Amino acid sequence: MRLFTGISLPSDIRDNLKRLLDRLRPLAPVKWSAVDNLHITTKFIGEWPAEHLDELIAVLRDVPPCGPIRIAIRGLGWFPNARSPRVFWAGVDAPVALVDFVAATDKAVARIGAPEEARPFSPHLTLARIKGPGRLSALRQAVANLTSDDFGEFVADRFYLYLSELRPSGPLYTRVAEFTLNRT
Repeated sequence: MRLFTGISLPSDIRDNLKRLLDRLRPLAPVKWSAVDNLHITTKFIGEWPAEHLDELIAVLRDVPPCGPIRIAIRGLGWFPNARSPRVFWAGVDAPVALVDFVAATDKAVARIGAPEEARPFSPHLTLARIKGPGRLSALRQAVANLTSDDFGEFVADRFYLYLSELRPSGPLYTRVAEFTLNRT
């Protein structure tokens, strides 16, 4: 099973991003993300044995809750850079509470065998993946001409364990378990 944890987006933010992607999609031959798949990954777990799924869920339930987190989706950019991009993304503006929660999740699942994250947490939404050099000038120009790159704010009060199935048509994400971020 290929698994990750993440925070889902409310429908109003998905709608705002859908309008953006509908405008940009015709401008570049890249692999655009399905709007329904957009989420904030908090921990990529990777391959996990199905017979240990209950153990993973128990560990995730024990991650200390950080309370609801106010998150804003704003800004657009490129990984690793605009000259040689591999990913086109929307920014996730979140408080330190999200960074601390991600670190606690990483440590918790590492105790039961999931690999620890080597890179610093860089919250974003992957809007498109770019394979090799392509015709991106129209896309770059359209992004530069946007009047706003603010897609909305929301309060996250839960996160999910997702199953990721890779398919030729694109990944299929299925929620496996739900967890609260609220303190009790």
